[in-house]
Amino acid sequence: MTGSPHRSFESFESFEDLVAEGASVPTEGWDFSWFEGRATEARPSWGYAMSMAGRLGRASAVLDIQTGGGEVLDFALANAPKRPLLAVATEGWPPNVAKATALLRPRGVPVVAVRENDPLPFADAAFDLVVSRHPVRPHWDEIARVLQPGGTYFAQHVGPGSVFELVEHFLGPQPDEVRGGRHPERERADAEGAGLDVVDLRAERLRMEFHDIGAVVHFLRKVVWMVPGFTVAAYEPQLRALHERIQAEGPFVAHSTRHLFEARKPDTGASSP
Repeated sequence: MTGSPHRSFESFESFEDLVAEGASVPTEGWDFSWFEGRATEARPSWGYAMSMAGRLGRASAVLDIQTGGGEVLDFALANAPKRPLLAVATEGWPPNVAKATALLRPRGVPVVAVRENDPLPFADAAFDLVVSRHPVRPHWDEIARVLQPGGTYFAQHVGPGSVFELVEHFLGPQPDEVRGGRHPERERADAEGAGLDVVDLRAERLRMEFHDIGAVVHFLRKVVWMVPGFTVAAYEPQLRALHERIQAEGPFVAHSTRHLFEARKPDTGASSP
């Protein structure tokens, strides 16, 4: 989502019209341009996509895990100072596999269909750089296995309690073990347990605003793990209450959490990207 201004005409649209619009928009990929003027999200200070582009220029074999629609890798390749000799992406959701393939094939990047919990179908030490933006769950043993000695895992992860103001509007208060999931220090421990050295870990909490209920509907359809099993019919009372709140008070404010994660496989003499 971008920092675009609130649409000036949305207050004239009915609850039913806004919900129908949010429910009809395709959800494939990680292109959030539809939210222009309807929702905003501050971006982390480290600029992940451009940072990835710089690292691609210093790598020879790159793997992008859970690429979504391939948008971030496509951007990074377009802005890399030098193209890696090999770039491969994985994705598990069939509509995203198709979208990523269409986007990345012209760049010579194959997209391999891999379900989220399955092992990576690559040889040991196949890549000197593994990247990922918002993986559902990093599989540290597999990441460590496919990295070359001296290779780097460079990723942006979703942090604990991300957008939980919205989640708890629909699901009610969540237990501490749910709110604390994806904690960066827990992920540090898991990465180190897989034999990786964590060399950089930075976290930020970022403001989000939802300007109309259609944006909320589309967001929850797109980011399916926020409210599992979300449908308009199942959550109509909560949607209507939130619509009335936005109409009366202005944008609904939530906060995303993100952390930048860099881990390195112990070096045996090879240089890393």
